[in-house]
Amino acid sequence: MIYNDPSHIARCAQLAMILEVSATPKPGNIDRDHNYTDTRFEHFLASAVGVYPIMEKAARSDSGVGSLIREAVAESGKWQKGGNTHFGAFLLLIPLVMAAGRCENKTCLKAQAQQVVRETTMEDAIEFYGAFSDAKVKVKPVGDLDLGNDTSIDKIKAKGLTLYNLMEISCGYDMIAEEWADGFKRTFECAASIRNKLKKYGINDAVVLTFMGLLASNQDTFIQTKFDCKKAAEVSLRAKEIMQKGNIDEIRDEIHSFDEELLNEGVNPGSTADIIITGLFVSLFQGMRF
Repeated sequence: MIYNDPSHIARCAQLAMILEVSATPKPGNIDRDHNYTDTRFEHFLASAVGVYPIMEKAARSDSGVGSLIREAVAESGKWQKGGNTHFGAFLLLIPLVMAAGRCENKTCLKAQAQQVVRETTMEDAIEFYGAFSDAKVKVKPVGDLDLGNDTSIDKIKAKGLTLYNLMEISCGYDMIAEEWADGFKRTFECAASIRNKLKKYGINDAVVLTFMGLLASNQDTFIQTKFDCKKAAEVSLRAKEIMQKGNIDEIRDEIHSFDEELLNEGVNPGSTADIIITGLFVSLFQGMRF
């Protein structure tokens, strides 16, 4: 197998997005059994399929993380009208896909991904702000370099900040930024978890159990932004309590109930889902089949 073949890498990224949204139940999130009012399962499928050219381009690229993220957001929007489906996932997938394009074998992905993000430039940071604006993403307001503040770009230019610098600044309160700053630690942990559970449980339940484990151990950034830290902590605690009760067959009904509760409240752990996508990408790139 030629691991750095751009077509192979792009298909791994597509399949990762499709497997994540298809897995059910993932409490609070869209899946093949649940939709939101304005965003549906099919919108996620359309986005995953539509961004193929950008993923293939990223696998061939040595630079331009910010512009590639922006292109992915734009391409996703051309294929569906459900709004922001994969913005957080693109922030993680694009550097990982670029890193995969540099790999001669399946073992070097993590080191290459860390190098890709550290090589980002001020232009990448500016393009990221543009992508954020294009996607109309809700984020937690911050005192400095706020994504919703037009003057932030002037500050980036004045300080010469790279996209990696911005992620370092944000990593204390954002799971996606922390992945950049922490060498994609949770991504590779999720990849290992999915692979370890696959043979016993099958791909759907391997994803669900990994999702629940990640949610149990991390307060989801998207919940914090939409609600507050207290709500995010409550959701994580509930996930932890469920996971401690037994295996998937013993807790499946409770996961379904948890799912319905979060859906009714409009609580969706979107950042958790984004990291599941990249965990799936790593697993697929490294040869996982099901």
